[in-house]
This record gives sequence, C-alpha cells and structure tokens, in this order.
Amino acid sequence: MSWFIASLVFWICAWFLNVRLASSKASDTLVVRIIVPLLFGISILVLWEGLVRGFNVSQVILPAPSQIGATFASSLETLWIDFQQTVLKGALRGFAIGAAAAFFTAILIDRSSFLTRGLLPIGNFVAALPIVGIAPILVNWFGFDWQSKAAVVVVMVFFPILVNTVQGLREADTMQRDLMRTYAAGYTQTLLKLRLPAALPFIFNGLKIATTLALIGAIVAEYFGSPIRGMGFRISTGVGSLSIDLVWAEIAVAALAGSAFYGIVAFIEKRVTFWHPSQRG
Repeated sequence: MSWFIASLVFWICAWFLNVRLASSKASDTLVVRIIVPLLFGISILVLWEGLVRGFNVSQVILPAPSQIGATFASSLETLWIDFQQTVLKGALRGFAIGAAAAFFTAILIDRSSFLTRGLLPIGNFVAALPIVGIAPILVNWFGFDWQSKAAVVVVMVFFPILVNTVQGLREADTMQRDLMRTYAAGYTQTLLKLRLPAALPFIFNGLKIATTLALIGAIVAEYFGSPIRGMGFRISTGVGSLSIDLVWAEIAVAALAGSAFYGIVAFIEKRVTFWHPSQRG
C-alpha cells in the first residue's frame, strides 16, 4: 500500500505543478510545452506502477510499467522485426498507395459531376464497412505477407483523404476563380496556382486522420493471417500465451510509431501551409 500512497502523492504534486506551469506567463514557451505533457505522462506511469505494486495486481491482468520496460529492452530485436513488417512494409506502403489513389481520384471527381454524384455516396458506404469484415477477404485475396495488410490500409485511408481533398478543392471562392478566368487561365493552371494551395489544409487534415487509420488497419489485418512476425501477430500470440508484458511492449511501439507518423505529417503541414491562419503565431 505504501507504493500506492507514494505514487498518489507524486501524481498530485505533478498535477498541481502542471496546472501552475500551464497557467503561467511562460506557458507558450517551448520548454513549458515540452515539460507539461512529459510530466503528465510520467505521473501516469508512476501512478500505474504504484497501483500494480500496492494492490499486488497479477502481471497477467496488468503488468507494471517497469516490467514492460524490462521486456521492451530485452526484446528489441523482436520488436524491430515486427515494426518493419507492420509499419514499414504494411502501413507505410498502404498509406502511400491509398493517399496517391485518393488524390488522383479527387481530381477526377472534381472534373466530373457524374463522379461527384455517383462515387462519393459509394465511398461513404464503403468507408462504413467494418474492418474486421474486409480484412479476412483481402488476406484471402493477397496472401499472408505485407501485400494484404497494405491492401487493408488502402481501403481504410482512401476515403478520408478523398473526401477531404474534394472538399478542399471547392474551397476557392467564385471571385478567385473568376479572376483566374479573367487572366485566361485554364483548368490546370487554376488547379495548380489557386485550388490546390487552397485545398492543402484539407488534404493534410485527411492525411493526419489516415496516419492513425493506417497503423490500426495493418495491425488488425495481421489478426487474420500473417507470417510469424508483425505487431498484430505478436499481440495475438502474446495474449494466447499470457505474455502480457510483451503485448504491452508491442502496444508501446505502435503508439510511438503512430505519434511519430502523425508528427511528421503535421511538421510537413506546418512548413508547407505556413501562410494559412491556422499555422500563424
């Protein structure tokens, strides 16, 4: 119980310190913006450790962060192999294919009112299909290796990017388009110099949504067939063998990879759309 009390005291102190930092005059500085979430995360881990140790929770139910960290450190080779299979091969390749296909499809839809009225409703229907229903079919079509996982990722990321891109291409108002026509600009010139720049915030919004969907899709697809590697495979077999600490280590890798992927896209967005009001200040 002393573990729990000590961790609770630490969590309360960290909470009050975070409140003071967040409400201080220096709250907008880079140091404070890093310290606040870092301290909050550490306090959660300390409280988690105290709960597990203080109430003698079985590691099968919930392992302590220290145990998960030890398993993480001792399984780096396995975690790296799983990371390569799931993230680098399945998620990233599927994301790239799905994003490219969605972008070019959005251009076609923008050019055709028929596709606007015919394809988008079908897209909304397909986007609503459960991934656990699509994944085994695609695994059956494309095999057990990364190709089937990339196919699942393509299905998951295609329509969020498509819908956001189509909406972004409509962002340029009538006066701006009339001005381009006044300068005798054709469709391609108007697209490249006016409509695509105006659509960039929407496109990046779709890409950021797709970063998390890509990783989820690749991991879920591995539940329905995979070679003897991959995050989804390792999580499934780890639960079956009661290696819950290894399962949590894989979850930590997935969370770090997803956060890094999202951060990279957000960083690129900030550099490309620096002129947009949402990026100012």
